[in-house]
Amino acid sequence: MEIDGLTFPEALKQLAERNGIAMPKRNEYGDPESKLRTALLEMHEIAAQLFQSNLRGPQGAEARAYLAKRGVSPDLADHFMLGYSDSGGQSLTRRLAQEHFTPEQLDASGLVRRRDDGSLYDSFRGRLMFPIHNESGKVIAFGGRAMRDEDQPKYLNSPETPVYRKTSVLYNLHRARDTMRRASRAVLVEGYMDVIGVYAAGIKEVVASCGTSLTNPQVRVIQRLTADANVKAGTVIVNFDPDNAGANAAEKAIQLFLDEGMHVRVLSLDGGLDPDEYVKQNGPEAYRAKLDSASGYFHWLADRARVRFDMKTSDGRMDAFKFLLPSVQKISDKLERAAIANDLAGYIGVDPGLVLDQFKRAAAERRTPAPKAPARPAIPGIENLLLQSLLASDEVRAQVLPVLNTEGFATREIFDAMRHQQESGAPVTFSSIEARLSPSAQGLLHDIASADEMIEDAVAREQAQACLRRLEADHRKRQVDDLRAKVKAAEREGRIKEALGIIAELERLRKEMNAAGVD
Repeated sequence: MEIDGLTFPEALKQLAERNGIAMPKRNEYGDPESKLRTALLEMHEIAAQLFQSNLRGPQGAEARAYLAKRGVSPDLADHFMLGYSDSGGQSLTRRLAQEHFTPEQLDASGLVRRRDDGSLYDSFRGRLMFPIHNESGKVIAFGGRAMRDEDQPKYLNSPETPVYRKTSVLYNLHRARDTMRRASRAVLVEGYMDVIGVYAAGIKEVVASCGTSLTNPQVRVIQRLTADANVKAGTVIVNFDPDNAGANAAEKAIQLFLDEGMHVRVLSLDGGLDPDEYVKQNGPEAYRAKLDSASGYFHWLADRARVRFDMKTSDGRMDAFKFLLPSVQKISDKLERAAIANDLAGYIGVDPGLVLDQFKRAAAERRTPAPKAPARPAIPGIENLLLQSLLASDEVRAQVLPVLNTEGFATREIFDAMRHQQESGAPVTFSSIEARLSPSAQGLLHDIASADEMIEDAVAREQAQACLRRLEADHRKRQVDDLRAKVKAAEREGRIKEALGIIAELERLRKEMNAAGVD
């Protein structure tokens, strides 16, 4: 859902298609949202084709010259769908207008911008264009590199849209994922050109973040795709630019990967070169050799600590120790952790006893059990069926919600959210319901939406009516049981006249139930 910007049902459908699982037909939840996403994907595909055509045409001469200078062949440019946005600033706007997209869709796309007078113009102008794909290989955004120094910023990226969340997307993931699975390894670089250069060197499992610092969702994607069949942690090799900004970003990335239990190695290239430059100057074989011999993250961090802190003083050595200790503590293997701890003591010149004491303290903290999250309550079958019906059909919602009494329902919060959305006149969509729910109720909603009972409108109507009849019958039976208990209590206490009145009411209720066909 996060990576592709999908609602839960859309993500469910995509996963089913990816794994060859048939999905029963069902009306889409959140139809307006689905239509918008479909339109945005179509617009980005049109944009990608237009940009590619521009790159091959007369207006793309400067961009082609830049690519040739960077060693990117025309075939490689085609493989990565590189393009050029012309400097006029109207060609994409005109093309999208010809396709009859609505103003709302144009505004949501991030591909065009609106002036104060309401007129539209292209967001990207005079830039080398890098299409960004989701994991399924659909274009969802762009990164644009300026061709002239006066055009700032140097890199301009698409804004977030309903199909693009930059903190969850990895550049080149759709090409890299199969190799990542087979090799249980990923190579993480910083920029688009670094990805292209490393990929051209035969390293297919290379990815990059999309113009942002590495985030937890991106790390979890890498962890998921590199874990092997035995659910063992995969390996990531971090190969960021050698400048100070790149080193600081690498430090943060290491911690994020360690938090996910991954094996982390760091590649530092000679001569202050970034990955793409190194491949161009030294060749693919030299880069692959460097990659295979990349050192463990601890040794790289230890070198950083020795540069950062004054190792000649006891305070400096303690600061270095504190800097390194959290990373070492995240190593799950006891023997590896102990060996690195000894190296740590010797490398920074602290008492081994201090290291041992700190590790014992950390081990004691790990043994303290964390409080368990409360288990979600089971969803009663009749509530499950009724919610399935309401989610499937606008007509059923209009008929059922105004008359439905949800008192005592385990899923009452979901029904109330749906009723509020219906009464407000806004579209009732999966995401609009989800947004009004607490985390526990969101979990219940996902449980319901992921069930196998996916139904058509006609079935939804029939199922909803059956649920209402069952609920009414259960309500009447509870009334009968309650009246019987009152009769017994009145008889025990000698309130005979009151007992006779309750018996009369009980008989009337039984006749109503018989007339309604309630057992």
